[in-house]
Amino acid sequence: MRAPITLKGAQRLREELDYLKSVKRPEIITAIAEAREHGDLKENAEYHAAREQQGFIEGRIQQLEGELSNAEVIDVSKLNVGNKVVFGATVVLADVDTDEERKYQIVGDLEADIKLGLIAISSPVARAMIGKLEGDSIVIDAPAGQREYEIVSVAYLD
Repeated sequence: MRAPITLKGAQRLREELDYLKSVKRPEIITAIAEAREHGDLKENAEYHAAREQQGFIEGRIQQLEGELSNAEVIDVSKLNVGNKVVFGATVVLADVDTDEERKYQIVGDLEADIKLGLIAISSPVARAMIGKLEGDSIVIDAPAGQREYEIVSVAYLD
């Protein structure tokens, strides 16, 4: 099965890939060439650091290329599911006890970033919301015990 990814998420990964290939890769090649000019490679810390950095960059390039080639890009703005929570939904949850609201978008595992409010479809919070409707309540097991949330709103924007 192909991993789902939002249109915006795929675009972000392609931008990172382009940056690594067009900026970081040439920088590291230049750094390796300069370090080589300093002589003996066995005890040349700059050379070894640059080669290690090159390994990280090449690994990330391969990872991104593989993930993008196996991803199924979904334009969430074209989904027509009303107020039902499915992949790509932007959901506002309200803590039943505190009325504190949180906003999350359910995205593919490849693009999840909790700091940006992007939660993976495989996460416990997303799994609890999938299939629910605006106004429904969900219960999530948290480290401090179970928390109950109400789904305040569901939107499909990109």
